[in-house]
Amino acid sequence: MGKFRRVPVGIVGASGYGGVQLVRLLMDHPEVELVYLGDESSIGKSFGDLYPHLAHAANLPIEGVEPEIIAYRCEVVFLSLPNGLACQIAPKLLEKGCKVLDLSADYRFSDLTTYTNWYGTERSDRPIAATAVYGLPELYRDRIAEAQLVGCPGSYATASLLALSPLLKQGLIVPETAIIDAKSGTSSSGRQAQTNLLLAEADNSIAAFNVGRHRHTPEIEQICSDLAGHELMIQFTPHLIPMVRGILATVYATLRDPGLVRDDLITIFSAFYRNSPWVKICGSSVYPQTKWANGSNLCYIGLEVDPRTGRVIVMSAIDNLIKGQAGQAIQCLNLMMGWDETLGLPKLGFYP
Repeated sequence: MGKFRRVPVGIVGASGYGGVQLVRLLMDHPEVELVYLGDESSIGKSFGDLYPHLAHAANLPIEGVEPEIIAYRCEVVFLSLPNGLACQIAPKLLEKGCKVLDLSADYRFSDLTTYTNWYGTERSDRPIAATAVYGLPELYRDRIAEAQLVGCPGSYATASLLALSPLLKQGLIVPETAIIDAKSGTSSSGRQAQTNLLLAEADNSIAAFNVGRHRHTPEIEQICSDLAGHELMIQFTPHLIPMVRGILATVYATLRDPGLVRDDLITIFSAFYRNSPWVKICGSSVYPQTKWANGSNLCYIGLEVDPRTGRVIVMSAIDNLIKGQAGQAIQCLNLMMGWDETLGLPKLGFYP
């Protein structure tokens, strides 16, 4: 005889790409039961109407978003909503005792003035926001384990911070020299119809966007400042490439010690992430590809040193919808519930 009560969980915003990944992963999670799917734009439909390929496994009804009813039925709630909406719902769920994982930007910032400056939304939930923990387990595992509210990182931020963290934490680079050049597939922009995401527009092309003003910039800067011990500004440029999923972030920075070589950094990164089951450090002269991470919660990191320029080059590859979104949220859930960090998450990618 063992314990057989599964924890009831719900998803608000189940119709988007983040929502459908959450449904797929939670359906296979051995400790939870998916009991609620909510989305104001799809009330009355079944999940199978939205995603017919999942109708045989997850054909729950799409319901209205009523926090009191959600809290009565769920112990844990994932908020997979556009920015500015989670902050209207999360306080009510927390008041009722739910654990909340927000996949939007609403609870990623310790200073809501930064949020307002970048996202344009005034907030009245500062006391609640002050309790939120940034949901990057590789850095804040202990805090997440004690949290009721987790603000899950953005996908670009996840790939970039995993590449930068050992360098900043160990003081290996001149922080102000860090530059992030990142590229992502079209699913990073969500499921909404947008002209630049049409096949005729995106295929056979690559383009930078939101140069100097992408909203993941202040999120990256906040955590980098925390790691470096002083305020930092980071140069970050995202690019859209013609594939569906995946992010490759390439980070450049000037080394403080020009005598460091690639193998030194591989040793340092391997030690830094020795207790991080989802981060894999590549061997010498092995550079990660997004396809390796496709469909998994893994982050692959490759390293190189250019002795001519005295710079380190770090390459970080993730699946933006799994490690960069839904999978990372479930990784945080596992920590919040005291479960194994790898529980219910895909350990190997789809290849080729």
